[in-house]
Amino acid sequence: MAKKLEELADESSEGQLAKTIMESANQIWLAGLGAFSKAQEEGAKMFEALVKEGEHLQKRARKAASDRMESISARTSEGWDKLEQVFEGRVAHALATLNVPTKRDIDTLSERVTKLTEVVDKLTLLTEGTAAKEAPADEATEKV
Repeated sequence: MAKKLEELADESSEGQLAKTIMESANQIWLAGLGAFSKAQEEGAKMFEALVKEGEHLQKRARKAASDRMESISARTSEGWDKLEQVFEGRVAHALATLNVPTKRDIDTLSERVTKLTEVVDKLTLLTEGTAAKEAPADEATEKV
């Protein structure tokens, strides 16, 4: 394009040169506007494509993170269960060593106390009934 301008400058007058320069400038301006318009169109499309790709990537990342968390949570839960069993076993052993009764021992003892209380109540009633029958006879013998 620069050669064309130089050739025109050599061959023609200044008016012709000015006209050619104006036409070239106008074409450059129009090319710039076209490039800008194309960039806007393609830019919007590109932006939308990038947003879609980002959403897709985000879903995959969330799914991967969720799967990983489930796996970690399951392993952690298993670890806590094992730790709890070990702890309970050691505490039970320590309590047994100290001869501290277990809940089962206390429940058994409580049942036995309840049964003994029932037997004592029955015996008390029998004894009171017998004493009541013998009391009038004793009083009669005292009077005589």
